[in-house]
Amino acid sequence: MNLFGTATLLTTLLATSIAADPLVGKWQTVPDDNGNFGHVEISLCDTSLCGVLVQSYGADGKKRESENIGRTLIWDMKNQGDGNYGNGKIYSPDRDKTYSSKLVLEGNALKVSGCVLFICRDGGTWKRVK
Repeated sequence: MNLFGTATLLTTLLATSIAADPLVGKWQTVPDDNGNFGHVEISLCDTSLCGVLVQSYGADGKKRESENIGRTLIWDMKNQGDGNYGNGKIYSPDRDKTYSSKLVLEGNALKVSGCVLFICRDGGTWKRVK
């Protein structure tokens, strides 16, 4: 096999393994400080995982308009094995802050946490949307 064929095969295998990542899918966030929550679609973005807010809900559970719909809230997240993800960032719209983040996947539950400098915040446990 020539160099081009080997590179193509390795790229395809890498992309397939990331695309099949168990984190890929739609997740419901925990309510923010205002009681609002959202659905974040996590998918493959280059060689890492990212998440985009696809729907926003008010404290009453009804769909609501938000300037953050379509915004990337998670980026550069890397699978570190055993359900652990890190080296990525999460943006929190209610606090207007970006956190260095860790995610821990346990079945259909996703534990979210992040830090800005030495201040860390528990982002709660998101649940997979069926």
